[in-house]
Amino acid sequence: MADSSDEEYDLGDRGDDRPGLEDADPDLVDEDVELDDEDDDVEDALEDDDVEDALEDDIDFIMALYREDGVPVVTPLETDLANDLDDLIAHLQRLPGDNGASALVSISGEFFAAVRVRGRHVHMVLSDVYAAENWSLARDIVDFLGIDVPEDDDEDGLVGDLDLFADQGLSEMDLEAICADWDEDSDTLALQIADEIHFGPQARKVADSFS
Repeated sequence: MADSSDEEYDLGDRGDDRPGLEDADPDLVDEDVELDDEDDDVEDALEDDDVEDALEDDIDFIMALYREDGVPVVTPLETDLANDLDDLIAHLQRLPGDNGASALVSISGEFFAAVRVRGRHVHMVLSDVYAAENWSLARDIVDFLGIDVPEDDDEDGLVGDLDLFADQGLSEMDLEAICADWDEDSDTLALQIADEIHFGPQARKVADSFS
């Protein structure tokens, strides 16, 4: 299980700034190193081929939750946002929530993600880290959290900021207890979270609209 600290979300340029790289003489570059780099690129591409975007039929629901003047509001989101964490975060940042906005996404009954944005601070939970081996949203979240998928598939799959809803009445311990119920589908678990943070009726109405 991994917790990530508060961090500012920044999509700025992350170019290669290694000193002296721009001055390197191409005639002195080791060709074997270039081949190794190409092999790594091919390997990465093959790994990415195993990760799929969720199709519309795969998406149990994707919704935004926020409070406006203290009133809970839940709205359905475009299904394309279930495959792009960057776009999902950008969308949440534009919502007029009193204390930021959150999203709940459930994919194919297999895993759910909860993302909360407050200004430039982003927190998220992934119910099953092993979903990153198959689904693009889960892979994006694992990359954002800066963690690896464990080699031992017997480990607990819940990762992220487990206290992201603590101020709304859902403690880290209670979130763990919800996610420990492996007999329930991910959409059911995500709606239990909505209940705990007092968005239950509105979230269930939106979830039904995806049926």
